[in-house]
Order: sequence, then C-alpha cells, then structure tokens
Amino acid sequence: MTPGKRLFDILFSIYLMMFLAPVIVVVTWKLWRQKDGPILYGSERMKTPTQGFTLWKFRTMTADPNDSGVTGGGKAARITPLGRALRRRRLDELPQLWNILRGDVSFVGPRPPLRHYVEMFPELYGEVLKSRPGVTGLASLIYSPHEDRVLAATLTPQETEEVYATVCIPRKAMLDLLYQRNRTFWLDVKLISWTTAKFFPKRIRPRRKGQWV
Repeated sequence: MTPGKRLFDILFSIYLMMFLAPVIVVVTWKLWRQKDGPILYGSERMKTPTQGFTLWKFRTMTADPNDSGVTGGGKAARITPLGRALRRRRLDELPQLWNILRGDVSFVGPRPPLRHYVEMFPELYGEVLKSRPGVTGLASLIYSPHEDRVLAATLTPQETEEVYATVCIPRKAMLDLLYQRNRTFWLDVKLISWTTAKFFPKRIRPRRKGQWV
C-alpha cells in the first residue's frame, strides 16, 4: 500500500459515500422493513496472514448461526429475493466503503480471505496478502462469474469446501499474483471502472428496426 494508493482510497471512498448515500439509505430501509434479521452482515477476513478484521456487507441471506465457509448451492435457498437483487449489482458490498476508509482494504486488490483458508494455505496466502486486500480486483472480475457457477452446482457444505479449496483458490491466487506483479495506478482505475459498470444495467440499444434489447 503506497501513500498515493492510500490517499486515493480515502478521497474516493468519501466521495462515493456522499454520492451513493441515497442508494445506501434506500437499501438500508428495504432491509429494515423485512424485519427478518440484521441489516448488516459482518465476517472475519484477513488483512495479512496474521491480522484479521470484520468485513461488512448488507445482509443478503436469512440468518443462520451455524453458517461458515463460502456460499455454494446448499445455501442458495437462504438468499432472499432482495439479497439476490443486491448481489446481482454488487450493492451488498456498499458497506465496505467503511472498510476502505478505515484502511482494512483498498479499492483494488485480492479479495480478503477467511482465516480458515489462510491457515489451510499459509504459503500461498503469504504471497497473495503482500498486497492489501481489495473490494474488487483482477480475480474478482475475471474469475468470480465462473466461481459462482462452479459453487452453485455443489449441494453440500463439504462439496462446496472441496471445490473451493481445490479449484477456486489456486486460480484466483494466480490472478491475484499476476495483478501484484503488474499493478499500476492506471490498472487500478481500469478495474474500478469495470467494477462500477456492474452497478448499472446494460444500455438499451436497437438490434434491428423496430426491436430493442
């Protein structure tokens, strides 16, 4: 984390908090109206191989005190309709602007892992977490859609765990280390722009005369 990257994180997170305040208020109100659990969901993630922090999201699933690990097909039934809509546009991650402002994560970097996986792969995450974790990144944008499909096909927590550990973690780490070796300010800007585009629906454009998509 260079001083320039940290300064950018502080200024841009403050700007987005003000710009997106109406969206944050509306989402908070909708979750409050559901009255079926807390508005926010916090989970421990790792900033370094030894230092953890609480990563915040808007809650998208029904509460389960025994919940652990990544989300696979076995948890799909717990995702609420509002939660599914929030996930589709990544609006559930808006509370992480607070994590950025605190310095827990940056805008761009490897997604912060659960402690369990850091302890499972200490050497791998020892390299990956030389970069400050981020809300978005090369692995998040390139591999996440495939990861979602792979994990959605799993039916039990045990199967989800095995697939995530043997298939997803190595491939995401490869992309995270590629980013680490080639990181520049302009690469970060491009990845942030790519992420921002996910908040907005695709442009409605004419396909043929009289038809629209």
